[in-house]
Amino acid sequence: MPLNYESARQLLESTFTQAEADFATGVVPATDAVFAQACGPIFTSQTQAYREGLIGCILARIQDRNINIRQPYINQGDRAFNGRTLDQTVINPFLRAKRVPSSTGPYLSAFRRSIQFIPETRQGLRDKAGYDQFLVALGRLENETDAEALLGMLRFVLLKFVELRDAAHVALTTPHRISLDQYDTLLTGLLSTPSQGRFPVILLVATFRAINSYFVQNWIVEMQGINEADSPSGAGGDITIRSGNQTVLVCEVTERSVDASRVVTTFQTKIAPQQIEEYLFFVRPSAASLEARQQAHQYFAQGHEVNFLEIKMWILMILATMGRRGRSLFNQHLIELLSADDIPRTVKVVWNTQIERLIAPA
Repeated sequence: MPLNYESARQLLESTFTQAEADFATGVVPATDAVFAQACGPIFTSQTQAYREGLIGCILARIQDRNINIRQPYINQGDRAFNGRTLDQTVINPFLRAKRVPSSTGPYLSAFRRSIQFIPETRQGLRDKAGYDQFLVALGRLENETDAEALLGMLRFVLLKFVELRDAAHVALTTPHRISLDQYDTLLTGLLSTPSQGRFPVILLVATFRAINSYFVQNWIVEMQGINEADSPSGAGGDITIRSGNQTVLVCEVTERSVDASRVVTTFQTKIAPQQIEEYLFFVRPSAASLEARQQAHQYFAQGHEVNFLEIKMWILMILATMGRRGRSLFNQHLIELLSADDIPRTVKVVWNTQIERLIAPA
């Protein structure tokens, strides 16, 4: 039986209201003890796909007990369900509407390429311990047939999302003015802090958007989701700048070293197929090898501009060029990006800590 997406949406809405009331009154819904214990590591994991995928499995189980919740791709068998469509149609829009920290979707990140929720999938995942607990939760879920018990599991999980939302709320410190020397210190601190690649991308997107605002370029500066693969989403890189239907520039932001093979792979899988003329690698100092630069020069002869820029130095030069008004625009765009619901609390705390150090009396 196909899933009823409207029914799933209504159930999420009504149960989330109950979960918010539970949070306000300190009530914890009764649920299976093993399931509840497994939810702990699932909700502290850096891999958001586990908890977001769990919602889909619960909704599928509630609607149809014959569904195999370990098969989230419809081509996997007669009892499989369409986890990606359920997420994109119902779950992801719901979480965003409720201002719950969430990813762009579990089936665009950890659960790509028609994987099944089985032990063998563990090998390709970053947080293996978190996935183990995800499987424990699924085991308890697929053995439960009672409708009220399944609704209790959903209510418990949604309470965890409410708690996640509350913990993620951090008021950002907004500096009035920052000098270029202070920007140098600030950028050094942010870029040296582990953030799973968030700070480099956010800082660069804020810079491009400040350029757009300052020079009135009518650009659309798009940012690829962190840990979201480029291929499924059709993106050519981490940052894509468009003007109307024209791609102005595509940027790859990397904290790893770039060798010739990385350039070749990027050219073959992104630049050539999408006919990208301007491609920038934003890297750390000395991260691009001589061979990588030589390979890029070969593509120059074919009409493709493939270049390398050092992240902090480029941002500082742009901020110096745009002057005080441009730096104010940069600050506004940066705060807007950091305020997004999908930015982890830890990242916001790091920002506040760096700003407080910057403005503290000597």
